[in-house]
Amino acid sequence: MNHIVEAELQAISIIQDIAYKTWPRTFRNILSAAQIKYMLEMMYSTSSLTKQMQELRHRFLLAIENGQYVGFISYESPYKDTLQTKIHKIYILLEAQGKGVGKRLMDAVEKTAQANGDDRLLLNVNKHNEAERFYTRLGFELIGTEDIDIGSGFLMEDKIMAKRLSPDPI
Repeated sequence: MNHIVEAELQAISIIQDIAYKTWPRTFRNILSAAQIKYMLEMMYSTSSLTKQMQELRHRFLLAIENGQYVGFISYESPYKDTLQTKIHKIYILLEAQGKGVGKRLMDAVEKTAQANGDDRLLLNVNKHNEAERFYTRLGFELIGTEDIDIGSGFLMEDKIMAKRLSPDPI
């Protein structure tokens, strides 16, 4: 049985487990080990994830394949009080990549965005991350770049991508 469920606070440990399994492999040729460690602690500590869910209105969806949690996506809708949804994170375990899990998670967010009346999806991707190809296949286009100082001398060097949404059919 393959499905997607909304993550509640009780699922923080599942999100952390997936992040700690995917991040080192995803970013090993892009970021230093020190930056990976710093960013994991900054974004995936229990207190940080709790704040994201409770205060920042980030919603998390979990993908389940054959009874196992294999990935997650987080998003914010509306983003900064605009008609946009911002995808903050999407990570899929290596063994589940290439099986449509990421696309199903993205489709779920897109449907929610359309239901909310949003007309665009936004996301940031590291300028060296191969996931950019995945986003392009899903209809995202490069709209800019940004460098974000995240503290401790570390920088996130990102491309900003967007996808226009057609209105939800009535």
